[in-house]
Amino acid sequence: MNGTRGNVAKDDKLRVEGATIFYRIGGSGPLLLILPGGHGDADTADGLYKQLIDQYTVVTYDRRGLSRSEIETPGQNLTLATHSDDAHRLLARLTNESALVFGSSISALIGLDLIARHPRQVRLLVAHEPPAWELLSASEREHAIRLQEEAEDAFRREGAEAAFKRFVTLAAVDYNDREPDAVVALPTSEHLADLSFFFTYDSPAVRQYHLDLGALHASAKQIVPAVGESAPNSAPHKAARALAAELGREVVAFPGGHTGWLLRPKGFAKKLAEVFH
Repeated sequence: MNGTRGNVAKDDKLRVEGATIFYRIGGSGPLLLILPGGHGDADTADGLYKQLIDQYTVVTYDRRGLSRSEIETPGQNLTLATHSDDAHRLLARLTNESALVFGSSISALIGLDLIARHPRQVRLLVAHEPPAWELLSASEREHAIRLQEEAEDAFRREGAEAAFKRFVTLAAVDYNDREPDAVVALPTSEHLADLSFFFTYDSPAVRQYHLDLGALHASAKQIVPAVGESAPNSAPHKAARALAAELGREVVAFPGGHTGWLLRPKGFAKKLAEVFH
């Protein structure tokens, strides 16, 4: 199966071990998997999705535990490898060919794990500001991990909104750095539930993850480390540059900051298409 032809989006579900994954697919052309960052689900990627469906068969999904992707035992052995295996199985369902992949933040790490484990599934991966703290200098690594742990502590003490504010600081997110018509959904009970899941399970999984550098070096030509151009001093930006240096690759700058894919979808999609072409 090579995706849905035409620009009508189709929602579907895929049963995987321990979860049911909700995904959305539409457009025409080469298959492009979008992995939203943070606690983002398929709806969060709509702005980017709509800019790309004239050129690509675009698929995006809710990570297990978020929104419509139901999980049987929340948090049980949940690692980034679990998430990358879900992406692997989704791609296997949709195509027999290698796919283009874009991932941001936690999902850039998931994309890196995917290409390390299943390099033949990925034609090209754009890894946008992965929180690969292990590649930073000792002092920068300690600072980034401390800020992330403080956000998780704030979640346990004060709740998801307080934790999210600390994460915004860590990633240097500026919600004023946006396209005029960019749509950011208002918080809902589902949004807060996704944030809670993220801080309970996904954020700790990021801190515990280690890159398979040997496998990544073997697939380095298929990896494009990417940064947001507006926050060069942020920890994720520095980590992406460290990844580029590690792999001997040029870093590519995208519009906006850590959430440029969300806040600047038109400019971001244009740059993404340039990279893939």
